[in-house]
Amino acid sequence: MQLPLRLCLSVCLLSFSFLHAQKYSNEFLSIGVGARAHGMGTAVIASQQDIYAAAWNPAGLAGLDPDRGLEIGAMHAEWFGGVGNFDYLGVTLPLSSKNQRLGFSLIRFGIDQIPNTLSLYEADGTINFDNVTEFSAADYAFLGTYARAYVRGKQTLRVGGNVKVIHRNIGEFASSWGFGLDLGVQLQRRDWTFALLGRDITTTFNAWSFSFTDAERDILELTDNVVPINSVETTNPTLILGVARAFSITEQIGLNAELNLIATTDGARNTLVSADPISLDPAFGLEADYGKFVFLRAGVSQLQRIRDFDNVEAINSRPSLGLGLKVGQLFVDYAYTDLGDDSGRSTYSHIVSLRLGISPRTADAR
Repeated sequence: MQLPLRLCLSVCLLSFSFLHAQKYSNEFLSIGVGARAHGMGTAVIASQQDIYAAAWNPAGLAGLDPDRGLEIGAMHAEWFGGVGNFDYLGVTLPLSSKNQRLGFSLIRFGIDQIPNTLSLYEADGTINFDNVTEFSAADYAFLGTYARAYVRGKQTLRVGGNVKVIHRNIGEFASSWGFGLDLGVQLQRRDWTFALLGRDITTTFNAWSFSFTDAERDILELTDNVVPINSVETTNPTLILGVARAFSITEQIGLNAELNLIATTDGARNTLVSADPISLDPAFGLEADYGKFVFLRAGVSQLQRIRDFDNVEAINSRPSLGLGLKVGQLFVDYAYTDLGDDSGRSTYSHIVSLRLGISPRTADAR
């Protein structure tokens, strides 16, 4: 007896995630939120200063002027040809003390309507499609963010941190809870901004528990699939360095360029500089604007060395393009990005995000 292909793939992917828990753990948080960031090739830890900064560099939240008051952000994206849905909702508000902000964010990455064919076969070996049900595999993250800015002359230092609560579930079969911390800084001096981010700085953990029935365990064993056991999955720290430079081309046209260097510590990865335990991955982004009203963006990230069937090495990458529009206090952003898959399959994704500022009413307005 063999399981259908879809279930085999699901089980294999599930088993892989636990057998290799130290690498690519909680990778859904590395995807990032906001179409502006994706349009710039995810190179934004120095220049992101809005609600989406909570997920990129919490220090950037302090870059929002207190007069902007409340800011709300929302994003929806579909990955892998619509198989995976990635959603974000966040809000930030200033504290009564100047140059301080709080932020709250919810991130979800999920694959829905997955067929559960564990009970496809009856005891006599016949197939009963009425036994097929559906389940979802989803990852959730809740971020609580605090950021503060220190202004001295023409120099501004921003510091911030995230408290992360992570919940992951695979139908009724498995679930986990985790906890972690991020710390970030931004130092802005005139047109230059330097940034440092420590993601999962304390090492983030996920404690997994499983609830397969005895019948489901028997089916997994009979089909030579691994029956997972309760375990703890850890996410090693990632350090990111960033530098951004703002240019004034004319009175109406501006340009922002940023370079990030991502250092992972979970072993050798397929990156431009791969080593054990530290691998380095650069990302670069550009943003041009006209009157801070229309924005054009481009970027590249995830440079990887690949070999074809002739053993010829080439550099694969993830390019991206973006467009932004500001209408009053509403920002509408769009990004078109490629996962960098060289297999010829369609891996392009459309990302749309919104930002809305709600300024407090002044005494004159009342």
